[in-house]
Amino acid sequence: MTKEEMKKMSLTPIEDMIAEDFGAKGTPERLEFDAECDAFILGERLKEERLKVGLTQEQLAKKIGTKKSYISRVENGHTDLQVSTLFKIFQGLGRRVSLRVL
Repeated sequence: MTKEEMKKMSLTPIEDMIAEDFGAKGTPERLEFDAECDAFILGERLKEERLKVGLTQEQLAKKIGTKKSYISRVENGHTDLQVSTLFKIFQGLGRRVSLRVL
């Protein structure tokens, strides 16, 4: 749907709503918001994969040599995750990680 069609229907594009609340793309506030969104999405994907293989946070933590609290922080998007740790976590789930630069 085009912006013009949305205006006719009195709809606001999601990008406009996000910009209003968190700033325009490229601003420090928006960069922080985008980073938090990415961390949330990654944490949800990790949790989804962990549940698929039937592991608890504690079981996964033991398998990769970390603590349950760390897995919890990752799943909740509350930690700055290193790429090597990301690979290690998903490897512990029997999964591979592929990164793509956009």
